[in-house]
Amino acid sequence: MDYQISITGRDIAFRCDESETVLDAAERAGYAVPYSCRKGVCSTCEGGVVAGAGRSTVQGGVEGPAERVLLCCLRPSSDLTIAPRRIDKREPAARKTVDLTVYRVTQPAADVSVLQLRLPAGVRAKFRAGQYLQVELDDGSCRNYSMANPPHESDSVQLHVRHVPGGRFSEGVLRGLDKGHKLRVELPFGEFSLQEESQKPAILLATGTGFAPVKSIVEDALKRKLDRPLYLYWGARRLEDLYLFDLADKWAKNGRLRFVPVLSEPHEGWSGRHGFVHEAVLEDFGSLDGYQVYACGNPAMTSAAHAAFTRAGLADDDFFSDAFVHTGEAA
Repeated sequence: MDYQISITGRDIAFRCDESETVLDAAERAGYAVPYSCRKGVCSTCEGGVVAGAGRSTVQGGVEGPAERVLLCCLRPSSDLTIAPRRIDKREPAARKTVDLTVYRVTQPAADVSVLQLRLPAGVRAKFRAGQYLQVELDDGSCRNYSMANPPHESDSVQLHVRHVPGGRFSEGVLRGLDKGHKLRVELPFGEFSLQEESQKPAILLATGTGFAPVKSIVEDALKRKLDRPLYLYWGARRLEDLYLFDLADKWAKNGRLRFVPVLSEPHEGWSGRHGFVHEAVLEDFGSLDGYQVYACGNPAMTSAAHAAFTRAGLADDDFFSDAFVHTGEAA
C-alpha cells in the first residue's frame, strides 16, 4: 500500500510505499532533502511529522505531531504531513553501479590513504561537487566515501580514507589493494553541494577527511571561476593531520580563498590558531548573518557548529552539513 506525503506550508506532495522510506520516495519524486549517512546516525535528515503515523527502524513508532524524526528511516503507515528542514525540486537521482580500477594508493598521513581510481573506458561519473559514493563489500554491506575530485575530472575518482581501528574497509580491504584491483561502487549520493542560486560568502568548515568533499567543492568553484568569497577552516589535532596542507595553502597564496588551519593539540612553536575549529570562525566573523556555512567532518563538530552559528545569526537554511559517521555504526 502507498500513502501520500505532503509538505506543510508547501504545494508539494508525492506517493510513498509503506515499504520505502520517506527520503527514498522524495528522491524518486524529484525532490532533494538534506541527508548524509542514510542510516539514522548523523541526524542530517531530521524533520518534523505534523500529522499522520509511521514507523522508524531506529525510533520505533512515530505519530504526529513529532519533532526530530529521521526521514531516512521513516516509513509511512498512513498519509503523512511532514516538515523537513529543507526541500528543493531536483531531477531524480540517476545513479549507476560501476567497477572502478585502482590506479594509485598513497598515504599522506599516518592514518589517511588517498585512493586514485579509474572508471572503465568510455564511462564517466556524473556527480555534483561534494557528493559521495558507496563502496560495496564482499558481504553486501557498503561504505560511504566522498569524492575528492571535482566533477570535470569525470574519468576518475579520488577517495580520502581515514584508517579506523578494526574498520572493515579501511583496515581490511584497503591493506590488500594494489594497482589493477577492482572496487564496485554506486554513485552519486548526498546533498552536500554549493548552493549556486546564492552569492553569499561561503565558509567551508572541515575536520579530518571532511576535507575531501570540500576539496571537490573548491576545485569545482575555481575551475568555473565562481565570483564568490570562500573561507576555508580546516581543523585537526596536529599539523601532520592536515594531510593536504600544502594544497590548501597554495589556494590561499594564489588569492583564491582564505585558508585558516586550526589545531586542537598544537606542537610547540605553533603560532597559528588553536582550539575548536568552529570557535575560530566565531572569533573571526562574530555575526554570521549573510553567510552560508558548509560543514563536513565528525558529527560532534557539525552539531556544535550548527548550534553556535545559528545563535550567531546564521539562518538555519544557510547551514549545510555532511556528518562523517562509521558506516557500520549502529544508531
